Amino acid sequence: MTEIIDGNAIAAEIRADLQDAISTLTDAGVTPGLATVLMSDDPASETYVSMKQRDCEEVGINGIHVELDPEAPAEELYATIDDLNADPDVHGILVQMPVPDHVDTRRVLRSIAPEKDADGFHPENVGRLVAGDARFKPCTPHGVQKLLEATGVDPEGKDVVVVGRSDIVGKPLANLLIQKAEGGNATVTVCHSRTKDLAAKTEQADIVVAAVGVPELVTGEMLSEGVTVVDVGVNRVDVSERHSEGSQTESDEADTEKGYELVGDVEFESAKEKASAITPVPGGVGPMTRAMLLYNTVKAAGEQSGVDVELP
Repeated sequence: MTEIIDGNAIAAEIRADLQDAISTLTDAGVTPGLATVLMSDDPASETYVSMKQRDCEEVGINGIHVELDPEAPAEELYATIDDLNADPDVHGILVQMPVPDHVDTRRVLRSIAPEKDADGFHPENVGRLVAGDARFKPCTPHGVQKLLEATGVDPEGKDVVVVGRSDIVGKPLANLLIQKAEGGNATVTVCHSRTKDLAAKTEQADIVVAAVGVPELVTGEMLSEGVTVVDVGVNRVDVSERHSEGSQTESDEADTEKGYELVGDVEFESAKEKASAITPVPGGVGPMTRAMLLYNTVKAAGEQSGVDVELP
C-alpha cells in the first residue's frame, strides 16, 4: 500500500513544536519578527505572502508586511531592506520573488543581512551550508528533509536522484543530502535539462526528488518498485488542453484561474503504482516550505537576542 505523505499534517506538527521555542523567547521579552516584502502585483505572489503572514499570526510571530509599487525605482527596495536590517524587532526578512526586471535579484539577496536571511539564500549562508555549518537551511530543501524524516525514510546509504539544479531547491538539497550528518549520508545524483536518458538515472534511485518545473515529467515507468518520491513542482495546467502555463515551487494552496489545475513534476497516478511513499500536489512540499520559514525565523530570533531556544 503506497503511503501518501501528508505535508499539511507534518507541517502542522512542526508549527506546534515551535510553540515551546516561541514561549521561551516570549518569556525573555522577545517576540520573533518576520518581515515580508512584496514588489509585485502578481496574484500568486500576493497569495503566497498572505499565507506566510497568516502562518506567523497562527504561531505567535510578529508579521511585518511591506508592499512596494512594482514600478518604483529599484533603490526603493534596497532602501527598504536596509531599514529592515536595522530594525531590532525584525529577526527574519523575506523578499517575495520574482522581483521586477529592473531590480537586480542578486543584489537583493546580498542586501539582506545574513543573520536575518530567513530564506537562506545570502551568499554567506550558501557558503556555510556547503561547508556543513549552516546558519539557516533553505526552506524547501529543509522541508524535504523533514518530510523524509517524518515518513521514516533515512537517506543514509541510499541512492537519491534530484531532478533539477536550481539555486532554490536542487543544489542546496543535494548539498544537504550528501553531508555527513543526520538526514544526509546519501549518494546523490543531480539531473537537469542536459541529462541524457533521465529514466536510466531515476529508475536506479531509492529516493527521487522532482524539482524541475516541468509538468508530470517523471512517470511511473521511470521509477523502481518501492521508491520514495518527493514532488516539489507545482505547475498550472490547462484542464482542457493539459498545457503548462508555468510552475511554482513554493505554495500548493494558491488559487488558480478557473479552467486550470495544479499538477506536480511527477505523474502522480502512475508513480503511485511504483512508490512506497509519495507526496501529492497539492498538500505535499508546499506547506513544509512555509513551516520551515517559521523555523528559520524563530532560530534567528534566538540567535540575535542571545536566548537559547530548543528547535524541533
